[in-house]
Amino acid sequence: MSGANSSSLILGFFILNGIPGLEAEHIWISLPFCLMYIVAVLGNCGLIYLIGHEKALHRPMYYFLALLSFTDVTLCSTTVPNMLCIFWFDLKEIDFNACLAQMFFVHTLTGMESGVLMLMALDRYVAICYPLRYGTILTNPVIAKAGLATFLRSVMLIVPFTFLTKRLPYCQGNLIPHTYCDHMSVAKVSCGNVKINAVYGLLAALLIGGFDMFCISVSYTMILRAVVSLSSVEARIFTHRFGEQSIPHHVHIIIANLYLMCPPTLNPIVYGVKTKQIQEGVLKLFYKEKNT
Repeated sequence: MSGANSSSLILGFFILNGIPGLEAEHIWISLPFCLMYIVAVLGNCGLIYLIGHEKALHRPMYYFLALLSFTDVTLCSTTVPNMLCIFWFDLKEIDFNACLAQMFFVHTLTGMESGVLMLMALDRYVAICYPLRYGTILTNPVIAKAGLATFLRSVMLIVPFTFLTKRLPYCQGNLIPHTYCDHMSVAKVSCGNVKINAVYGLLAALLIGGFDMFCISVSYTMILRAVVSLSSVEARIFTHRFGEQSIPHHVHIIIANLYLMCPPTLNPIVYGVKTKQIQEGVLKLFYKEKNT
């Protein structure tokens, strides 16, 4: 079904068209995304299992890492299976309410991921600047409350997306040129005024991403000041963000999918390679399993 008509709108479903212009390459495009998804699920679930079973990793930093892994694997699971069904089986129909639910989870979990990265930066700030008070400041109840607050913040800011999108009239069609239900991709299908959606989307991005980036920047600035003042060993700090230019639509969709898939795929690899305690935990589990 290439277009939309009034009967399809009455049935209440959208058509996710995948990557327009690259339909013939859908199978080949699906292969790296499938591989990344497998790596993301295995890597993040492995990290969660390791942190849960190794007492040496029962520390705030690793609790936040486990929360990040859970967020990552849930985030990619909300989009990739549906994307692969589009690429492999041409199953493009998605119920209107299911589309809204997917949109809610994608944006909520993206905001949650940003928030957890902020909490991890704050954790490093406390560990480096207040090492003697680290255990008393970041207690288990504080960690639980911080994680819950981050989740509730995302939920409260993303819930309006659902209502703002649901109120729109869809009289032009139901074809969404995307692999999943993104807020503005769905809103642009409408024949109504989407200015409020666009403004609120920008506001939510500033309140979540902008605030988190500010906190991360402040945290690492304070860490650098502490490192310089104490003449300590080098500190390694990295962040990543990219902006959107005027680019072909299919490139934008591919980048949007990579944006969701790369962090879940790379995080367990990066933290597993760079964190000595995690490496030791993996080796301990390996030898424990080997000897049983």
